Amino acid sequence: MNTTINHDFFKTQVLGHPAGLFVLFFTEMWERFSFYGMRVLLINFLTYAAVGANPGWAWTAENAGALFGTYAMLLYLTPIAGGIIADKLTGYRWAVVIGALL
Repeated sequence: MNTTINHDFFKTQVLGHPAGLFVLFFTEMWERFSFYGMRVLLINFLTYAAVGANPGWAWTAENAGALFGTYAMLLYLTPIAGGIIADKLTGYRWAVVIGALL
């Protein structure tokens, strides 16, 4: 019985595009879906009262928006700070090791 394993995943195409691009697209799509979905859930969790006598966190919409704004700001600024630290202090290899540990 002669069985051969074909390792041509990156040579195959899906709808005329490389197969890796297909995987990358759906990974990015679900990442965006979860980010914007969690944005709504976070604001609702902080502002709405929970079921029953539990008042939830009962934050104002302004405070909940400020918390999400701070989160979004740090989401976009920390990679810049990390890149500067990697360029000036740690170097490429140690930055990857530190990032993997974190």
